Amino acid sequence: MIRFIFAILFAALFLILGIPVLGVEWILRKFNRQAADISSLRMVQWAFKVILKICGGKITVIGEEHVLKDQPVLYVGNHRSYFDIILTYARCPGLTGYISKDNLAKVPLLSIWMKRLYCLFLDRQDMKKGLKTILTAIEQVKSGISMCVFPEGTRNRTQEAMLPFRAGALKISEKTGCPIIPMAISNSAEILENHFPKIKKTHVILQYGEPIFPKELPRETQKHLSDYVQERIRQMLLENEAL
Repeated sequence: MIRFIFAILFAALFLILGIPVLGVEWILRKFNRQAADISSLRMVQWAFKVILKICGGKITVIGEEHVLKDQPVLYVGNHRSYFDIILTYARCPGLTGYISKDNLAKVPLLSIWMKRLYCLFLDRQDMKKGLKTILTAIEQVKSGISMCVFPEGTRNRTQEAMLPFRAGALKISEKTGCPIIPMAISNSAEILENHFPKIKKTHVILQYGEPIFPKELPRETQKHLSDYVQERIRQMLLENEAL
């Protein structure tokens, strides 16, 4: 419980004390957008690393050499915990926007940081708005910004390894030609969700798979890209069960 309180207090302080920083970076963006973007990225990554340290978890990262650093990519992962975002974002080598639920757009300060870092908010109840979000993500990838999606659509609270993937998010890669980096996240729900509000020291495994280049896949596989990517992630999760 103490770890949970400390993590919440730190997050709140970061958001509050970050208000003047947001102002400074707003000015900086007018002169050097790239410098302002990288500054925002590194500050948030630092905050996430601090939160992970407060939580006391052991993080094992496998296959980080598969993460391409010279071009935008589409990260695709399974999703069981809010910590999936904290864990993966802390390791992004470059600008990366996440596609998240639209209700986060209503959270004060947090939504400002998310928008500053090219995150997009998906309204799953409105197909037209959902399509617009995907089209915006496609344009961001074309401009050199990586994107991250969790195609299950929500945190998986079942006993199944994964929920069915929604194919729409994979259009970001299909339409831009950017490689897909599959991510398998094991045991993250044990940090908090499985015993809320207690935060528990947990061994979490984050594995990056080899890049997937959709246009290089057989035509039949391209037609079922989401199933193919999900199976790749499923295999990594199975491999890491023993760890």
